[in-house]
Amino acid sequence: MGDKTKVQVSKLKPGRYIIIDGEPCRIVNITVSSPGKHGSAKARIEAVGIFDGKVRSIVKPTSAEVDVPIIDKRVGQVIAITPDTVQIMDMETYELYDVPFEGGVEDEVKDQLKEGITVEYWETLGRIQIKKVRGE
Repeated sequence: MGDKTKVQVSKLKPGRYIIIDGEPCRIVNITVSSPGKHGSAKARIEAVGIFDGKVRSIVKPTSAEVDVPIIDKRVGQVIAITPDTVQIMDMETYELYDVPFEGGVEDEVKDQLKEGITVEYWETLGRIQIKKVRGE
């Protein structure tokens, strides 16, 4: 869990994920420049951080390999809510996680959280983010 893998730049598409500056990001745009006389084609990748929402971009040759996060999508139950964190329990492993509101909970979900409800969360690179509330 929380691992990463390598993928060739030419195989990336918008909507997929990439690691830029150690931060897992969702790709929003890729533009490829045609190769020069002796150069290789270059791809400019624009992506938004999953946890911090910051826009990042990198330029790489299309033949290069980049790190791609392996995102584990799981289901948990909200056990407790404090002013700073949400405690969730994984529905399969029964492990408990304290997830900070800041960066750990999608904005649309914050108002819907209450004890006892089921949520979907993503775990990647040792970090967790609650993505949505599941209907019972």
